[in-house]
Amino acid sequence: MATILLSAAGASIGAGFGGSVLGLSGAVIGRAVGATLGRVIDQRLMGHGSQPVETGRIDRFRLTGASEGAPVAQVWGRMRVSGQVIWASRFLETATTSGGGGKGAPSTPKVTEYSYSVSLAVALCEGEITRVGRIWADGVEIARDDVTMRVYRGSDDQLPDPKMEAIEGTGQVPAYRGIAYVVFEDLPLGQFGNRVPQFSFEVLRPAQGPGIDRVTDLVRGIGGVAMIPGTGEYTLATTPVHYARAPGENVSANIHSPAGKTDFAVSLEALGEELPGCGSVSLVVSWFGDDLRCGTCRVKPKVEDKATDGVGMPWRAGGIARAAAEEVIRDAGRPVYGGTPADGAVVEAIAALRAEGKQVVFYPFILMEQMAGNGLPDPWSGAGDQPVLPWRGRITCSVAAGRAGTPDRTAAAEAEVAAFFGTAAPGDFTASGGAVTYAGPAEWSYRRFILHYAHLCVAAGGVDAFCIGSEMRGLTQVRGAGDSFPAVAALRALAAEVRAILGPGTKIGYAADWSEYFGYQTPEGDLRYHLDPLWADGAIDFVGIDNYMPLSDWRDGQDHADAHWGSIYNLDYLKANVAGGEGHDWFYSSPAHRDAQI
Repeated sequence: MATILLSAAGASIGAGFGGSVLGLSGAVIGRAVGATLGRVIDQRLMGHGSQPVETGRIDRFRLTGASEGAPVAQVWGRMRVSGQVIWASRFLETATTSGGGGKGAPSTPKVTEYSYSVSLAVALCEGEITRVGRIWADGVEIARDDVTMRVYRGSDDQLPDPKMEAIEGTGQVPAYRGIAYVVFEDLPLGQFGNRVPQFSFEVLRPAQGPGIDRVTDLVRGIGGVAMIPGTGEYTLATTPVHYARAPGENVSANIHSPAGKTDFAVSLEALGEELPGCGSVSLVVSWFGDDLRCGTCRVKPKVEDKATDGVGMPWRAGGIARAAAEEVIRDAGRPVYGGTPADGAVVEAIAALRAEGKQVVFYPFILMEQMAGNGLPDPWSGAGDQPVLPWRGRITCSVAAGRAGTPDRTAAAEAEVAAFFGTAAPGDFTASGGAVTYAGPAEWSYRRFILHYAHLCVAAGGVDAFCIGSEMRGLTQVRGAGDSFPAVAALRALAAEVRAILGPGTKIGYAADWSEYFGYQTPEGDLRYHLDPLWADGAIDFVGIDNYMPLSDWRDGQDHADAHWGSIYNLDYLKANVAGGEGHDWFYSSPAHRDAQI
């Protein structure tokens, strides 16, 4: 082309007069003049539409830092590291040309676009790591699925990377055993301005060292976790859902990371990488209670905002749609909790967990909504307001046992407990296509809560275990006439009905608080084994205990009662506190005694 020829000629002519103008050599000036004249000739000969366009081409690359002899980093816990480039391929240039016309078509500019890619390996730290979490390029988090990246955790038996061997030759690539590193294969550089960005990585590595390895093995052996928070309308959904706030304004309901996956999918991926031994997940799903007095307490599913529904999965739970639901209580204009997970989201979560080979324990949960100035009499203290966001274990009769005017040990207490449980029956529910409808009494009762989810679990394909309740300590200790325990009897009846719905393959139990499971010390000083009839019931498969006892009483320094163990990471020390220590052998009677270890 005339452009190329005259550009070269101009460079040789310009070189003849030497010197510089504004810091530019004669050759540079000559090349520019020649190229300009050449472009004019080209356009005169071939028409204005033939104007050439080149985009994206660069003269040189700058690779992210690689230092000879740099120390290998050591990481404990969760750290963000940048690493060192230990290998890189040549850059691959791809030219794509479009336009130009032809065969009678009008002439258009011929556009040549250049794109570049590169493969490289980045050493992170001494291995063996648990996983690589988030990734940042030039300080901006990127989605792992947007790049082809392999992670080598630094094990003693890892093999060389196949891409590196394909380029360098078989047997010519080290395996970098003991070094955790990542390999990017054919990394597109266009989004980074056609250069290799500065990468940093979130690396997780268990603590290493004498005594600590045993704790690490214990962590790796964790077999079950609870999936919380148990609220959020679409937190459990694997389908992307968004809210259409206004024309052209969409807000994602369940994608909040650059990974581009739903929050549940990201959490499940992290679970599999960080706790590979985990085989069971307790799926927590919450409804909301509005009163500590069981006779007037209603348990309902709620939403965060009635005005806007989720696009892709309209909210429905407890047999009602969003328009019929109440909103969760607010503080300073913002919801205190997320809404109840949509039934469709629960079904998707159960399916996703099963697809990952996890056993599913369904865990219905009550969250209490009282805020300051609620005007509800406190059955425990007699105050004019109930505590802010109280524990469900505080649900009891209208006046707690031991206080003047309590209905405890009377038929009135039985009636209050009956009102809390309600009269919803298994036949009032119909499951179809992953949805559950309700046609029973107009009540928001505990039975409706539990029976709804028993049917939903069946619609989802079944679960491995099902809790009919948890930590209802105050309720199970309410006594009726003749010192009966009406709530315990109601739980036994509920367990039998749930068994009939879920079938014999599902384990059923109740998750008692640690202060509740063994018995009840009455205000009169008696010890009653009130839950024994429930534990012995034929429909109950396991004794559940929610236990939050401390596994250590460790303090800073060497002047404390447990210092002789040598380290808080001593596994024998932790084991000794499972069947010993605070709450088993002794207790602290005051904060001052705790500080002094008396």
